Amino acid sequence: MKNLLTIIILSGILTSCGSDFNKPYSDTPTAGKVNIAGDETLEPLMDAISDTFMGLYQYASINATYKSESDCFQDLLNDSVKVILATRKLNNNEIKYFESKQLIPVTTKIAIDAIALIINRENYDSLLSVVQLKSILEGKIGTWAELHPTSPLGPLSFVFDNNGSSTMRFISDSLMNGKTNFPSFCFAAKSNEQVIDYVEKNKNAIGVIGVNWISDRDDPKMLSFNNRIRVVWLSKTDQAVYPDDFFGPFQAYLYTGDYPLKREVYMISREGRMGLGTGFVSFAAGEQGQRIVRLSGLLPASPYTRDIKLN
Repeated sequence: MKNLLTIIILSGILTSCGSDFNKPYSDTPTAGKVNIAGDETLEPLMDAISDTFMGLYQYASINATYKSESDCFQDLLNDSVKVILATRKLNNNEIKYFESKQLIPVTTKIAIDAIALIINRENYDSLLSVVQLKSILEGKIGTWAELHPTSPLGPLSFVFDNNGSSTMRFISDSLMNGKTNFPSFCFAAKSNEQVIDYVEKNKNAIGVIGVNWISDRDDPKMLSFNNRIRVVWLSKTDQAVYPDDFFGPFQAYLYTGDYPLKREVYMISREGRMGLGTGFVSFAAGEQGQRIVRLSGLLPASPYTRDIKLN
């Protein structure tokens, strides 16, 4: 009932602007087909939510494609998809575009995610400060010995998932004041999986991925990724000395705010009516969807009640 009420309220808001009331539609909040684009760093989460939704609603078909962040927003602007899963809100230019079309997209926060740094399994120097990370990205540090004097490793290599990705934008915005002139030892692969493959084979590498790819401990694929790499723990201060001063990209430290590279996850819908896209967003933001977020290793955006029976 709560989810249905949410759908009705959302639909009332959406249909207030930019809708064609006389146009016939073949979908409802729980049936039909809808195209959705998801940030590639969030593919495991999107798969889990959409698979569960379609399992519950057998007449619903969620056609999800996974792309770079920039491509997802372009698809939304082009009306190639009705909903996107992303780690930022609409920017001013995008808002103005939709206003020119008399549309008001609805942005719904569904989770808190983290950017994870990964290194080779044979590299035991897995503690870094944000200051050191920033120095690497500015080209001031280029070798492992400059990070850890006893390290036997040589020059660093730093690999992102792909050009135009949300991870690259987040790192640029949060650590480099929006600059994108990374040093020559930084480069982009084509996916999060390729970053994991590269780091597994290169001892000097640091990879950047969405933690969603390694955070679900019930997923055999995620477990296999964890067995192939090592996760870096970060400290907000350069004065950290003890292991307890460093934090991993996991739920507990997202909740406390101790892990520094965290970000919010949104679903943005331009559907403008009571369709399948609206129903799917409502499901993701509702109790069932938030349980999936928690089980995926991310932090749910909305708290929900857990009933515990004591004997």
